Amino acid sequence: MSIPAKHRDALSIQCEGRLTLTRHPDGCVMLFPRPVWEQHRQQIAQWPMQARAWQRIFLGYATDVEMDTAGRILISPELRNAVGLEREVMMTGMGSHFEIWDAAKMAEKEQQAIEAGTPDVLANFSF
Repeated sequence: MSIPAKHRDALSIQCEGRLTLTRHPDGCVMLFPRPVWEQHRQQIAQWPMQARAWQRIFLGYATDVEMDTAGRILISPELRNAVGLEREVMMTGMGSHFEIWDAAKMAEKEQQAIEAGTPDVLANFSF
């Protein structure tokens, strides 16, 4: 997968292109700059036994990758299959990390969110 040019330079500077990919239970791949992931990894590793299944999801699928000189990364077949990534993907910035979605699945999730209406927790939010 090619990292969009607008993010490629920032990731090269921030973490020298060293990234970590892992599975998100919502059905996407999370892409972290390696230093950010290391902080999360340490927290996840300390979760209690009751959270072992969630540790397997986040830590078990975690894969370190590096951008090549053309700004591309390789997403393993296991990770692609786990979240249903097909040919057309979308990458969205989420603050500390990115999400990589199958384009059709992302459109479907967005439509479901719109149809469900604004959650109560956002009742006082305004731009």
